[in-house]
Amino acid sequence: MLYRKNEILIKNWLKSDKKAILLTGARQTGKTFLIRHVLESNSQNFVEINFLKSPELLGVLESAKNKDFSAFFTRLQFATRKELAKGNTIIFLDEVQEYKEILTAIKFLVEDGSFRYVLSGSLLGVELSDLRSAPVGYLPIVEMCPMDFEEFLIAQKIPADALARLRENFTAKTPVDEFVHNKFLDAFYTYLIVGGMPAAVQKFVDSNDLNAVTRIHKDILKQYKWDFSKYEKERKLHLINTYDLIPSELNSKNKRYMFADLGAKQKFGRYENSFNWLIDAGVAIPTFNTTEPVVPLKINKQNNLFKLFLSDVGLLTTSYGRASQMQLLQGGHDMNCGAIFENAVAQELHTHGYDGYYFNSKKLGELDFIIEYEGKCLPIEVKSGKDYTKHSALNNVLQIKNYDIPQAFVFANTNVSVRGNITYFPIYMIMFLNETATPLPTMPRLDLSDL
Repeated sequence: MLYRKNEILIKNWLKSDKKAILLTGARQTGKTFLIRHVLESNSQNFVEINFLKSPELLGVLESAKNKDFSAFFTRLQFATRKELAKGNTIIFLDEVQEYKEILTAIKFLVEDGSFRYVLSGSLLGVELSDLRSAPVGYLPIVEMCPMDFEEFLIAQKIPADALARLRENFTAKTPVDEFVHNKFLDAFYTYLIVGGMPAAVQKFVDSNDLNAVTRIHKDILKQYKWDFSKYEKERKLHLINTYDLIPSELNSKNKRYMFADLGAKQKFGRYENSFNWLIDAGVAIPTFNTTEPVVPLKINKQNNLFKLFLSDVGLLTTSYGRASQMQLLQGGHDMNCGAIFENAVAQELHTHGYDGYYFNSKKLGELDFIIEYEGKCLPIEVKSGKDYTKHSALNNVLQIKNYDIPQAFVFANTNVSVRGNITYFPIYMIMFLNETATPLPTMPRLDLSDL
């Protein structure tokens, strides 16, 4: 069983009094497998219905939407051929994207209170237009992403104390033992090839066969294209063109998605729905332009200027072909890994809860990423070559007092070092940047009684 950090969220839900939870995310990120594992390992009595495999059971939910709970429970018990014990059975509804009105139905079921519900599905951000407005009081939403680098290391049986010592190096900004450093670099380059799709990671753990891993990547990419094919011809072609262009756009000089590359005189408006579809489906990660590197970054967000990354770096490397994979296996010293490095960083930032931005100024230059970190803007530069200390844009931005930027990070093929207010980290330490690792400070209780 591959370790997934989201397991603790589902376990916490089991201990809570909430009646339902929803797991969403791209296809093949391990949602169904994780839910089954947690329920079985915690000895939960549950029944499972997959609406993609058994579409005839969609009618079961109609009775719930109509508040006919007696009919719902009778039909569900007949369909699963299991005794449903009120208050003691969890109902697992999988592939719920097949039923567009699931949020209405589950709200009524939660209000009824007879059972608890685990929901899972892909393309939910696409199929359920009101997903993001779902009241969190009755339906917590957990996003399943591909495995991050730390989860990948755990799958490779890394000793917990080795990971803990490395985290200490990150926190204290002290160099890593050179032998250990080189081992982690090797592991990171392997991760760039294998990626974080659970099926690919499991195949690598079981067989150490990168050819088999590549075949899994290609199958997943075909599944994504199959999702595109469900739509009318023009929209299908827009989705295919937009998705297929991501690898080459990331390999361009500024890595920004250029609409003109989609065809002569193409405008953002014509393809906007395709970009949003890929993002909402979880198969692409956006990094939007911000016109000023100041908090909050979202105020200056430019929706029509962005970089678009694949949701999994292993899929990107496979898209680039066998030559890139071979060079990465040799340490990548003779190739431009910039696009692959940046995709891995974008993936880690997204998985760890950050909204990613980049900054570009004719006068100051371009920063690869900017995030909000410890209440301030944190510029991040990603370097794959040997000249990682050359970053004129970073130097320029740090000199602008009005931006109030106290520090910057550079992730590269180097050990930890500090020069002024710039910290150079090995590329693999991107795994330690986590939005939830910096909690809000504890405040004294608000007392207005003497007003």
